[in-house]
Amino acid sequence: MEDRRTPPFLASIPKPASSPEGVRFDGVVNPSFHGFGASGLKKRGQSGRSWIQIDSSGNSQVITLDKIALLRRCGLPSRDFRLLDPVFVYPSTILGRENAIVVSLEQVRCIIMADEVLLMRSSDGSSTHYESELCQRVRRMKDQNDDLPFEFKSLELALELVSASLDSQVTELEVEIYPVLEELASSISTTNLEHVRRLKSHLLALTHRVQKVHDEIEQLMDDDGDMAEMYLTEKKERMEAYLSTDGYLNNIQSGNWVSQSAPVSPTCSSTGQPEKDSSNMSFSKHESSRGSSTRGRHVEELEMLLEAYFVGIDNTLSKLLSLKEYIDDTEDFINIKLDNVRNQLIQFELLLAAATFVVTLFAVVTGVFGMNFEDSVFDTASNFNWVLIISSISCAVIYSCFLLYFKHKKLLPTYH
Repeated sequence: MEDRRTPPFLASIPKPASSPEGVRFDGVVNPSFHGFGASGLKKRGQSGRSWIQIDSSGNSQVITLDKIALLRRCGLPSRDFRLLDPVFVYPSTILGRENAIVVSLEQVRCIIMADEVLLMRSSDGSSTHYESELCQRVRRMKDQNDDLPFEFKSLELALELVSASLDSQVTELEVEIYPVLEELASSISTTNLEHVRRLKSHLLALTHRVQKVHDEIEQLMDDDGDMAEMYLTEKKERMEAYLSTDGYLNNIQSGNWVSQSAPVSPTCSSTGQPEKDSSNMSFSKHESSRGSSTRGRHVEELEMLLEAYFVGIDNTLSKLLSLKEYIDDTEDFINIKLDNVRNQLIQFELLLAAATFVVTLFAVVTGVFGMNFEDSVFDTASNFNWVLIISSISCAVIYSCFLLYFKHKKLLPTYH
């Protein structure tokens, strides 16, 4: 009979929590980690997400794709998909890839390809607005024979919606913050200061978001290579033309493709289309042989499109910077007013201290004559009046000397 007892050297080895159900460590199946093993992680990683698919004809539908299916469909690395995940907080980004454009701008998160757009559904209604507007523009583009590529129409709409959204937020902030600053300048109170503090925090956060979109567009405009990567329709047409030429047939006949035994990426190995992968590689080599000298001649259209929205974003950023400068000027004005009040209090305290000193001297004279002793001064009644007169004049002279000293040291303001 087979011994099922645990060997001594295995008893001290801890069982990993990620072990799948049915793995034997000591000859016994351990089912206590159901759902937390490799199979559980795989299921969670393959959970589907709703996307809005918009094709180049202006038709849209809601589809459900998991991460692996989406990466296979778009040919994107996994790190690009994380930019679109609403769970993660990433700044605004526009990335040009071989077969797609990854757009993550504020509330618009989508994957733009040559013949379709995969738009992530959102709960704030921005995805619905983008969907309806893009479908209308695509149909209108066909009716008007507009030669702007589909991917540029999709990118233009994303930039337009983001620019309009940021500009409207800045306008609302301006309408709200200017009256509050005027009221704070005239009446300094704790309520007004707290209100301005909240508005300034909102202003700084909005400035950071607009600055990121501004820098992303500027960085994209400065790189002709990244802009050339975004001509998806042109690349697709060139690839189709290349596949129909003799160059591709010669590559097939000479065996110039990737061997099926060669290691390939996980997203491509399961598709069962090595010929397509080899054609993509051959086309990439063919495109690279063309050189980068022709890139500058083909990016003017995209550069002009980006420049138009760059000017709008730059104008929005200028409004925010002007608003921030106005807040800083108001803060400086309030600090000057508070410093002036503080100086007046110090001056009043100085005068009050001098008057207290003089009154104390008069009280000393009163205390001396209030002692219980006999003196000839008290024999005549008029002497008491003279004591009062002399004491008062002496105190006035001493206080005047204090004032002259303060004036000389410029401790008191001089009014002209």
